[in-house]
Amino acid sequence: MTLLHHPHQNDLLASLPAADYAPLAAALECVPLRLGDMVYVPGEPLTHLVFPTTAVVSLHYVMANGCTAETAGVGHEGVVGIAMFMGGGTTSSSAVVHSSGHGFRLPKTLLVQEFERGGALQHTLLRYTQALITQISQTAACYRHHSVEQQLSGWLMAAQDRLTTGELVMTQELLSSLLGVRRESITQAAGRLQDLGHIRYRRGHITVLDAAGLRASACECYGVVKAEMRRLAPAEVFVR
Repeated sequence: MTLLHHPHQNDLLASLPAADYAPLAAALECVPLRLGDMVYVPGEPLTHLVFPTTAVVSLHYVMANGCTAETAGVGHEGVVGIAMFMGGGTTSSSAVVHSSGHGFRLPKTLLVQEFERGGALQHTLLRYTQALITQISQTAACYRHHSVEQQLSGWLMAAQDRLTTGELVMTQELLSSLLGVRRESITQAAGRLQDLGHIRYRRGHITVLDAAGLRASACECYGVVKAEMRRLAPAEVFVR
């Protein structure tokens, strides 16, 4: 492991006491997470828990007709593959990388062994899972009650929180699939936010220019999810 990529770039791993982190350290494998990579697919047994560090992973559901919608995003604050320690083993949703970077994966056997011992690892993972459930529930309500412009604003704010740069590589096609709306709706919403001076959008690159303005354009859902993540985050970690 280099200083450039270290497990402690993930908030959950960074919060573990030395005695709880030590059994995991040697087994944590740094892996590149490239745009479009599938971390897991519906119905297949999960073999590794993935802790993103600089990448962002989208949890989403694919309908029978191919339409998709994101249910949650996971970055340095979380972990991908909760079915592994919740007892399900598989899931009906997918996990795909929407912002390239790196993460660390932990084999299922060791994860289950350490989780079942109780202690800090189990406590940390369960608290994160509660925060993730809040995010999924809030997303469902958001899709039903808020405009595309509000949804896009909140999504961009959440993405910015998880990234180390102010620029996001994201096509309109990918955004439309994540939010479950037509590409034309994304074009209109992004154009409006650009006209307001909140973002700059050019050739698949989105730069946040006015975070306060973008926050004002977002619905309440962004704040609700972030507050719950802060509340349930390990005491040793300040969620950005």
